[in-house]
Amino acid sequence: MPLLRRVLSRLTEDYLLLALLMPLPILLWLQPTAAPDVIALVDWHTVAALAGLMLLSRALEDSGYLARFATWLLAFCHSERVLAILLMLFAALLSAIVTNDVALFILLPISLSIGRLTGLPVGRLIIFLALAVNAGSALTPIGNPQNLLLWQASGYRFWQFSLMMAPLALSLLLLTILLGCAAFSGSKLNIMLPHNNNSDNRRLFGWSLAGYPLFILAMEYQLAPYAGLAVLAAYLLLKRSIVFGIDWLLLLVFILMFIDLGLLAQLPLMQQLAAQLMALPDGSYIGSALLSQLISNVPAAIFLQHFTDNWRALSWGVTVGGFGLAIGSLANLIALRLSKQPGLWREFHYWSLPVFALSLLLGWLLL
Repeated sequence: MPLLRRVLSRLTEDYLLLALLMPLPILLWLQPTAAPDVIALVDWHTVAALAGLMLLSRALEDSGYLARFATWLLAFCHSERVLAILLMLFAALLSAIVTNDVALFILLPISLSIGRLTGLPVGRLIIFLALAVNAGSALTPIGNPQNLLLWQASGYRFWQFSLMMAPLALSLLLLTILLGCAAFSGSKLNIMLPHNNNSDNRRLFGWSLAGYPLFILAMEYQLAPYAGLAVLAAYLLLKRSIVFGIDWLLLLVFILMFIDLGLLAQLPLMQQLAAQLMALPDGSYIGSALLSQLISNVPAAIFLQHFTDNWRALSWGVTVGGFGLAIGSLANLIALRLSKQPGLWREFHYWSLPVFALSLLLGWLLL
């Protein structure tokens, strides 16, 4: 019942979910489709993989050890710039393991506390954390939802996909770090370290951390639905609060994205638009980056996978598309919404739009 109440309360506030539900009747009218065919539009392996990763990530967060590690980083910081760069590197590394959205959910509260303790410009720090997770998450198939989708669709092995993404991901991370050096000063910080939390759950951390490679191995062999059910059953038995604590509506959002965009992709008008995007010079790359600025990079990946098999260019394009306008990546919207810093939307685009232009050029040169 607590889970049901939480879902019902969120349902009325989730504008993205409503935006996906509203056009569904029209799309079904324009493109009459039988119920089994509609269900078949959903990539259930990707949905199950995302659910399992959300559960494991939430367990790591609830263990308290990720927050303890971020606090430990403060002991090595002597200036505003060093603190910001270390947090960006930690965010990038974390996002490659637990997805960019989850990394932000973990780091945003920590960053707000650090800002209060150190006087660091917390709004700017949150902007660069969003940029860092978008760059760092590009490295692995499990770093963000669009990578997870395209990894499953491409049939690549885990290491093959990571190797394909490495040149772009590392270049984007270097670019954001260099900009971070310019954005933050070298002035000294007066740091007041918080007390350690004695309630940290070592067993939860250990089992959840061990579960990650096993779950990735299951995804490698197309067993994500079974592994996801196993993870769900384990936490229902051992730590039920983990199951109630994750955002189940996010999974519904992805299911609706698959259905809406699958139906949309069947419309002649949208097929013409996709063909025009693909006809651009390096169309799979440029077209996916530009479309991400309009509908976000996850829907762009879901839509354009029907029109190209150039997985490298498409994956790179939607990665670059996560920069630029705030709508380009769900991680951007999470960072801006949860931070509640006045004027942050304007300052975000002051940094993100140049990053998008530079990233688009950088990716094109690397391709």
